[in-house]
Amino acid sequence: MGKQEVEAWLNETGRDDLFILEFPVSSATVELAARAAGVAPELIAKTIACRLKDRDILVVVSGAARLSNKKFKAAFGCKVKMLQPEEAKEITGHAVGGVCPFGLKTTLPVYLDMSMAAFEYVYPAAGEPNNAIKIKISEFAALCGGEWADLTE
Repeated sequence: MGKQEVEAWLNETGRDDLFILEFPVSSATVELAARAAGVAPELIAKTIACRLKDRDILVVVSGAARLSNKKFKAAFGCKVKMLQPEEAKEITGHAVGGVCPFGLKTTLPVYLDMSMAAFEYVYPAAGEPNNAIKIKISEFAALCGGEWADLTE
């Protein structure tokens, strides 16, 4: 899976108006993605694959934010446990650095951190570690079926 699956998913959901930005360089980290897109790191929507006691979830935070163990535990009843890169790829269909909160191999609950709520646009990865999508924050939650949460420091 990757860019083609994300594009197909966007077409299937009637969002073919959203274009995947392809970069000639890696965008696998927040810093690289911000540089490639020409935006501040805060605008990069970092998708983190996590394992709870009984299920896997995706958490999306502003690129400048850090997950708070205390808030995560209060919300989910356990400490943050990030999936290993191979587990994340197996479950999401996207390699780490390109994990996207939609167009997933497996349907997962998505939690959007409030650290992104004040921005007009954010840039989540789009299935591969050299691309992204520019999307209005007002549309982001609906597109990925995300629920807003306060999970960062």
